[in-house]
Amino acid sequence: MSRGEQPTPNYQYIISELEKQNADAYVHIGDKADQMLWYFTRFYGPDRDYAFVYVDERATLCAPALFYEQAKREFPGAEVTKTQNSNRSSAAMRAVNVLRDSSSVSRILVPASIPHWAHFELEQADYEVVTTDSIRNARVYKSTHEIECIRETMAIAQEAMRHAESILAASTTAGNELIWNSAPLTTERLRREINAVFAKAGGNDFGNTVVGAGVSCADLHFNGDDDIVPGETVLIDLGPRGPSGYFGDITRTFVPGKVHSWEQNVYEVVSEALEAGLKQLNDVPGISGGDVHETIASVIEANGFETGDVDVGLYHGTGHGVGTSLHEPPFFSERTELESGQVITVEPGIYDPYRGGVRLEDLVLITDDGIENFVTLPYSIEPQE
Repeated sequence: MSRGEQPTPNYQYIISELEKQNADAYVHIGDKADQMLWYFTRFYGPDRDYAFVYVDERATLCAPALFYEQAKREFPGAEVTKTQNSNRSSAAMRAVNVLRDSSSVSRILVPASIPHWAHFELEQADYEVVTTDSIRNARVYKSTHEIECIRETMAIAQEAMRHAESILAASTTAGNELIWNSAPLTTERLRREINAVFAKAGGNDFGNTVVGAGVSCADLHFNGDDDIVPGETVLIDLGPRGPSGYFGDITRTFVPGKVHSWEQNVYEVVSEALEAGLKQLNDVPGISGGDVHETIASVIEANGFETGDVDVGLYHGTGHGVGTSLHEPPFFSERTELESGQVITVEPGIYDPYRGGVRLEDLVLITDDGIENFVTLPYSIEPQE
């Protein structure tokens, strides 16, 4: 696989769902923010609606005219047709024209995410429109090619994390400041260094580079500018999109300078929770994400911290799928069994909005023989060069 080579979309889930629902075609309408639409088209289109149609075992992309050449270049399906750029409803009308080329279409499937106006216009064209959410399962199980894409992204993510760790390790203390390259080190400076690694490798941060310091570590998606103070936690959560369009996810937490007792204790508890979650996934085939979450939560609670809807402790889920989106099924909040071919995170954390926070996160592949951890980066509360 060459860098940036994208896997072929899996249309088998569409075929299976059409048979199950006794339907004749599948229509998906959305914009570039719709990752399910990207999965089926590999077309990173505009922030205006376009359509994907699957009928008679033929995949068609209805792209805005100004993006026609890009669509032809990116779409691996059978045909690309043009829609009018200025007319919002033209995506639905173009989809209807594609459907009318087939004389046997009366019942069509659409995703739950389809815009209300598009649903209405398809009904106005005298089709029976049935909403389904089952086709999202196409992204739950990863092909060999998709796994290689994620592995490629994770190599880039770990390179960026090593760079960030090295910066923290090379920084010096000056009073209450951490100095790197003759200037105070802040979360924004560190974020820019991380994102530069992504860009150089052909990836994109996609707005998912979280760098918190001290109390801002308790903000799960902090993207502001904060001073990095010696002795406080620095939480780095990276979710880049790689050259092939697949995401990765990794989190590490460091303490530059002297490590104090609260930070050391929390780090050890989170490490224990992560180890317990990974061991359970490796040793218990078919376990549910919910059971893994409960195991992780029980370790945290046994060490005196709270979980759930709390102000201090673990107040988020501890795992989710990763693929063409940073967060996609399966989720650890669900009781469905985790199965071979799924790629999921394991990410326990403990947070105190007055002290800081610690999260550790690995990304693993479920296999028939246990798990494969995509992350080889060691765990260390003290940053290493």
